[in-house]
Amino acid sequence: MQYSGLVEPSDLFSDHHVHTFLCGHAQGSMEEYVLEAVKKGLRVITFLEHMEEGIVSRWPSWLSEEDFDYYFSEGRRLQQKYADKIRIRLGVECGYNSDSRDRLRQRLAAREWDEIGISCHFLLLPGEREHINLLSKREENLRRFAGLDCSELFRRYIANLSEAVTCLNGTVLCHLDAALRWVPGHRLNDRHYQEIDDLLALISARGMALEINTSGIAIRGEPFPNRQILGLAKKHDLRFVLSSDAHKPEDVGNHFSRFQPKTASPKTKRCSG
Repeated sequence: MQYSGLVEPSDLFSDHHVHTFLCGHAQGSMEEYVLEAVKKGLRVITFLEHMEEGIVSRWPSWLSEEDFDYYFSEGRRLQQKYADKIRIRLGVECGYNSDSRDRLRQRLAAREWDEIGISCHFLLLPGEREHINLLSKREENLRRFAGLDCSELFRRYIANLSEAVTCLNGTVLCHLDAALRWVPGHRLNDRHYQEIDDLLALISARGMALEINTSGIAIRGEPFPNRQILGLAKKHDLRFVLSSDAHKPEDVGNHFSRFQPKTASPKTKRCSG
């Protein structure tokens, strides 16, 4: 399936969302991602590493402040080393937790980010101490989901994102419908789509972009968000940015070729791995 025309042709040379070993669930150094991007002919790569606050989990998947110190130090080194080959941007994917909104604001304000992605990975269920990871395929998480009303859980997820967009100075909304992606039988209903449409109106009013996350293609055959949501987003005149959400260097720029304009030049095709 092609998605020609959704993103500007120049944006096919930019990957707006990659991770590294620093988050604990990805592989590869920052430099390995840069080298892969250069090899594939990209002009811009944006690191968007995980920030969470107040989350209780046995499997931390985010950076500490000390990790971010290294992230910026290494990122600045790479910016200088590869200045003649590629633009390297240092951003953050901020996972929203309403119980820690003030601390998240403080942490975001303390550094100069090239991009602030807004997402929600964790929610706290009533009566529980440990947060549940909405994007995890761990067997234990799937067992917890089996006893829940996932339709209502997804509504909580959208409400959380709406609050995040209002409370934080985000620049892009990440992988909008990726929550519960591993839950068998999970489907969005009309009520979900109405609430998503309201969220899209909100991010449009805030001047944010909407990420087209190509990692969904390998999981379900289409990106995050799905084609119906992309159609709603176009009605709000939202700007789209293309992202691989790479967790391995070789995944940088994955499936970008599906977004080439139908009259793509040979150079554009080469740069869209």
